[in-house]
Amino acid sequence: MARVTTENGNLVVEIEGLDKLWSLKSSLTIPLANVRGATADPGMVKEPKGLRAPGTHLPGVITAGTFHQDGERVFWDVRDGARAVVIELADQRYARLVIEVADPAATVDLIEKAVTR
Repeated sequence: MARVTTENGNLVVEIEGLDKLWSLKSSLTIPLANVRGATADPGMVKEPKGLRAPGTHLPGVITAGTFHQDGERVFWDVRDGARAVVIELADQRYARLVIEVADPAATVDLIEKAVTR
């Protein structure tokens, strides 16, 4: 699971627990100017992931790490698809982040408000 905050003009995604090990990341910091938006998207976990490099994918258990699909890098950290949020990025290493959060609606609201400021 991930915790999302905004500070000093950045979106900060902190990977929690053992997901740090599976995703090979502990945090991501993205300038808010490069965040296009966010949506709660539980169906995203059923989409093809692409080529895993590096990361972990155990279908129905966890998808975590960097995946390459259609020429884009996507960062995943999801166990429970019902709590998945997709964050679209521009001019960043990742084209999007697909992360599991405790409260998808509140996370999307936080990101959308921060982006529109």
